[in-house]
Amino acid sequence: MPLDHAQIISLVIGASFAAGLNVYAMLATLGFLGHFQLVQLPPALHPVENPWIIAAALAMFVVHFFADKIPAFDLVWNALHTFIRIPLAALVAYAATSQLSPAAQITSTALAAVIAGVAHTGKFAARAAVTPSPEPLSNIALSTGEDAVSIGLTWFATQHPYWAAAVAVAFAIAAVVLIRIFTRAVRALFRRGFSFWRRSPKPEIIAARELPPAA
Repeated sequence: MPLDHAQIISLVIGASFAAGLNVYAMLATLGFLGHFQLVQLPPALHPVENPWIIAAALAMFVVHFFADKIPAFDLVWNALHTFIRIPLAALVAYAATSQLSPAAQITSTALAAVIAGVAHTGKFAARAAVTPSPEPLSNIALSTGEDAVSIGLTWFATQHPYWAAAVAVAFAIAAVVLIRIFTRAVRALFRRGFSFWRRSPKPEIIAARELPPAA
């Protein structure tokens, strides 16, 4: 049964948040569901059902699965994916809403980019907070959880788009709160470092104090 316009927008919201966490998982899940006719995707999204597209998404998912779980390297990996997750989420949204009016399509695409950006930034903030931990298990557990949420939310969005959109919005709000907490913590850290630097004796002052008094 084809999705109506409201369901398509709800699907876009859920899939966009999933893309912000793991865009390859989102694309592979959509491709599998469409290819095996478990869900009827909008016509413009039929290319993701192509076996070659599914295979490429799966291959990148495997690479991402391991790269995203290496402490420190995962920060570089996720920083680079700023230029992948958000544009691909917007592209999927643009294709999914091709049956809507031009204004609705552009609005939905912009909304998808914002939601994917929030999810991606929240993921990066969480990873930056966990990465300094000396043990790797917390980093691996967090990454695995993100992968599971991305797959589960994408599937849920195709089956129950309204509920999935509500869940995605709730996750996005939580991500915004996390981003604010992380930003404040970083600012406080820089303020403390700057304050310590200003209070600490400068090398030239120390050298002057150590000079012998003039005869």
